[in-house]
Amino acid sequence: MESLIELPALMTHASLSKEEREKVGIKDSLIRASVGIEDVGDLIENLEKGFRVIRQ
Repeated sequence: MESLIELPALMTHASLSKEEREKVGIKDSLIRASVGIEDVGDLIENLEKGFRVIRQ
C-alpha cells in the first residue's frame, strides 16, 4: 500500500458544485493525505521535497 496526497475538490469530488462541496466540508484548499506503509524516512523526504517545490 502506498501513500496518496490529493485535492478532493479537483479529484474525487470534482463533479460536485463548489456550493455542494462546501456544504459537506470540502473546501478548495483541503488536502487529503492517505498514508501507506512505506518507510517513514522516505515519506518525510518526499513531503519535504514537495514543500520545497511549493515554496519556490
